[in-house]
Amino acid sequence: MSNFKTFLQSGHWPTLLASFLYFDFCFAIWVLNGAMAPFISETFNLTAAQKGFMISVPILAGALMRFPLGILAQYIGRKNAAMVEMSLIVVALGFGYFYVNTYDDVLAMGVLLGIAGASFGVALSLGSGWFPPKYKGLAMGLAGAGNSGTVLAVLFAPPLATKFGWQTVYGLAALTMFVPMLVMWFAAKEPPDSEHQTFKEHIACLFEKDGWAFSLIYVITFGGFIGLSSFLPSYFYDQFKVTKIEAGQLTMLAALMGSVIRAIGGWVSDRVGGVNTLTGVLGAIIVSIVITGAVGHSLAATTLLFMFCFAALGAGNGALFQLVPLRWPTTTAVAGSMIGEVGALGGALIPNAMGLSKQYTGTYFYGFLVFAVVAAIMLVMLRVMQIRWTRTWAEKGGRARTHS
Repeated sequence: MSNFKTFLQSGHWPTLLASFLYFDFCFAIWVLNGAMAPFISETFNLTAAQKGFMISVPILAGALMRFPLGILAQYIGRKNAAMVEMSLIVVALGFGYFYVNTYDDVLAMGVLLGIAGASFGVALSLGSGWFPPKYKGLAMGLAGAGNSGTVLAVLFAPPLATKFGWQTVYGLAALTMFVPMLVMWFAAKEPPDSEHQTFKEHIACLFEKDGWAFSLIYVITFGGFIGLSSFLPSYFYDQFKVTKIEAGQLTMLAALMGSVIRAIGGWVSDRVGGVNTLTGVLGAIIVSIVITGAVGHSLAATTLLFMFCFAALGAGNGALFQLVPLRWPTTTAVAGSMIGEVGALGGALIPNAMGLSKQYTGTYFYGFLVFAVVAAIMLVMLRVMQIRWTRTWAEKGGRARTHS
């Protein structure tokens, strides 16, 4: 406990809290269509492929908006960029409440929900900006634990949609956004860790092998988290015939594991190294996701396996972002946004793979298998790339260099 107190005193904890709430509420909005997918699907009588595509649209849109927001944050400050984004989210949710009446409207709303998905890089950089390098992993893990917003969405959206109608949930969600906006406005302070650089310098990480290696690994750890957590309400509802509210509750159990373990993944990585941690979690993800697909007739086994898989995904997210500020110490926000962008794009793989697998083979298994194969490829790439990483900018295993 004294170590955690030392950690809090080493930076500005109100900014870290504001960053967590900002990311948490934005994440809840981002996955709202996934949480309400059984309701939306029933309203418009969607096929499995249509449902998968509908769930993937906010993920894709959010991914594409991350990098521009990261660039904006470098010029107007991370706190200001967060305030601008949250204001736009309130407007977007207003559109959902008043104007969404058809399937095409839902797809358009998915694009607008993507605004909320852009928050990632800015939230993590703002939250960790006040903390020294040896605590970056834990600080980014705590800020990144805001992906627990998935828990809020899958826990509260289904019962609210049952009682008031799913369109009304958009309006209720708009009101909740004022909580993180007020905390951000009054509690957060812009960190001193930024440097004014040219646009070319900002985007330099786009042209480096390391940037793409990180991004592709993040396709598995974060893409897996956002893709699965968006699709699970539909999976539990269709596969096991539970109620819509129960489907949300079962998804919550898995998503909560991923969110809680994210901070632990950052903390462990500060000690044993992000590379070592990622090696372990990628192996765990591959094994658990294949077994999950194979035991698709047991609700209890599936739920427990998803909880284990999400714990590994969460730890992997924390581990990867322990490495990012070590590799890009002065452009963490932009590097984080770029990595988050490609990673989140990977999140669209799962809903579409699941939907297509179900529609054309009658089973979800091949969707799980595709994800496991991609994860195995990323594990091999990590082990090859880490040889150079630990010779140039990180200690053995991916720990921070103590002399820098």
